[in-house]
Amino acid sequence: MSEPADPNDTSPAEDAADTDDAAPASDAAEVATKASSERPAKKSTPPAQRTSVPPTSRVSDIPPSADRGHAPHGSLGALALGALGVVFGDIGTSPLYTLAECMHGPHGVEPNHDNVLGVLSLIVWSLMFVVTVKYLAFIMRADNRGEGGILALLALLPERIRASKTRPITALAVLIIAGAALLYGDGMITPAISVLSAVEGLKTVSPIFTPYVIPLTVVILIGLFSIQSRGTNTVGVVFGPVMGLWFLTIGGLGAYHMSHNPEVLRALSPTYAVAFFFHHGRHGFMVLGSVVLAVTGGEALYADMGHFGKKPIRYAWLVVVLPCLLLAYFGQGAILLTRPEAASSPFFAMSPGGNYTYALVALATFATVIASQALISGAFSLTQQAISLGYFPRVTIRHTSKDAEGQIYVPEINWLLMVACIALVLAFKESSRLAAAYGIAVTGTMAITSIAFFTVMRENWKWPLPVAGIILAFFLAFDIPFFVANAMKFKDGGWVPVAIAAVFLVMMIVWRRGRFFLSKIVAKKSKTTEAFLEGLPDVQRKRGCGVFMGASPTGVPTVLTCHAERLGTLEDEIVLVAVTETREPYVETRDRVEVEKLADGVYRVNVRFGFMDTPNVPKALALAKKRHGLDVNLKEATYFLGRESFVATNANDMGAVEESFFALLARNARPATAYFDLPPERVVELGTLVDL
Repeated sequence: MSEPADPNDTSPAEDAADTDDAAPASDAAEVATKASSERPAKKSTPPAQRTSVPPTSRVSDIPPSADRGHAPHGSLGALALGALGVVFGDIGTSPLYTLAECMHGPHGVEPNHDNVLGVLSLIVWSLMFVVTVKYLAFIMRADNRGEGGILALLALLPERIRASKTRPITALAVLIIAGAALLYGDGMITPAISVLSAVEGLKTVSPIFTPYVIPLTVVILIGLFSIQSRGTNTVGVVFGPVMGLWFLTIGGLGAYHMSHNPEVLRALSPTYAVAFFFHHGRHGFMVLGSVVLAVTGGEALYADMGHFGKKPIRYAWLVVVLPCLLLAYFGQGAILLTRPEAASSPFFAMSPGGNYTYALVALATFATVIASQALISGAFSLTQQAISLGYFPRVTIRHTSKDAEGQIYVPEINWLLMVACIALVLAFKESSRLAAAYGIAVTGTMAITSIAFFTVMRENWKWPLPVAGIILAFFLAFDIPFFVANAMKFKDGGWVPVAIAAVFLVMMIVWRRGRFFLSKIVAKKSKTTEAFLEGLPDVQRKRGCGVFMGASPTGVPTVLTCHAERLGTLEDEIVLVAVTETREPYVETRDRVEVEKLADGVYRVNVRFGFMDTPNVPKALALAKKRHGLDVNLKEATYFLGRESFVATNANDMGAVEESFFALLARNARPATAYFDLPPERVVELGTLVDL
């Protein structure tokens, strides 16, 4: 097998195919965020006039020390404990409802001897193959300098596979974006079903608690989303020990009941899973839609990889999470073999009863609150990546840790998720009804992740087709049956995550297309650098420094042309700035800026940010002045931005409806002034009318 020495050396195979036109310019602020690591050719200038640094366009060119600079800091044990509180909450609380849905849900089977062992065998081998083999052994190898998630896979792919000069987005890119959109649907359902299923444990103690289940669930959800601004690091420190206690508790209870009925260990044989399908046929396939609940946190392991690193996640899974989960499922199975009537709530049947049940309900409630954290923090990372790759309007992004750059908070997404979760709880009212809506989103994303990983194996790692094909077939052998089994529950509530995903998918495609067509119009209006410099002596100059944000690392920003034509004057110090966002998550300080002196008092500054960096143009310009020869007075600089108003007719590439939607997104996007951290009191915007 022709395998690279390091599978993380994921440099694009066809960098030469990347073009400036392949990725669109930014929105109304006219600031380029081209998702490519290649730099455009520049006008030749004498060495004395230009200072530059070699671009880090390939992962293999980055020294190990540079890569580690953006990794989470801390001991393996501390990071693994934090991962328990953030990454493994979702999959760790699956024992609350998985076996109950398989045995007592709408498509459940009778809890007899063969059925219990068959379902347990399906759960065990699903955990082993889907989580341990697929995600931990394979998928997590495809990290983008430590960052994971389905959009990190998209960022790894060569530009020619994601877009072209004539197409803003390819079919494969649409498929991957659909997988990302499905994660938003999953992120809305996970907190709702997790918290609701735990609070429903009160009903097993006494029916008098039934009227309080929904109100208490809503209060807990509000509290959960209210603490997100403190950051995943703080949340992980608080939640990690609680989840550690949770896993030890469910593992201990499971071991106790399993020791009283070791017959349940026969489920380790996959023959029981095969026999289950032979005996039940189509009905057994429907049960598979409930079995998948045991592995629904698998995608979160990959999406949250940048928060804690792959080694702590693997360590926590193999040492703590997997053994305790298996013990918990075997313990429930042991109870069902002797007490089939416990099928409605086999998890709480493990409790000794009395006050122990109250304590278990309380711990389960804490654990399910934590379970929601994996999807919430994953949605934050997903949003930041989508913005930087040009598929999502700008929103507020706040870094919550000085040690791990991947730990962020996105308030707009946070409150949207909270409202959606509460609405789902009020609409479905029972976790068993929510379970019908659960699964389609995450299994769809799992299948799409497998396809994207196959493309990375072929295009980036150059693995032979037979090897990559066998791995893909192995993954899809689980992904497709899981997805189809859940798709059969579409009418029972499965349409909910699909509808949510459809809204996000349409929004991301329209935003991408709008940016693409806007960049073409901006490029047509832009003057060449030569033409601008030739006409510069005829323009009246005044004292000051003007920073003009442009749409391309070459040429002249249209906002500069508009300023000269409409006001008839220019500052005596001019800085042309373009921001490029790369397919790498982070750009080192030494590679951040490149300065080119075009004429006396006229400079071009190209700034590079990774798709997990927070753009800060003033800091980048200060760096250019300190290290790269930018000789201007930045203390009195005025920043000039372009702002477009959209006509929205059917005359050009986008129709009136699509362009109107794009204009709506542009109006509600976070202003470029805030996104690039520009001083608002020194920003001037010049407007133009555009029809896309």
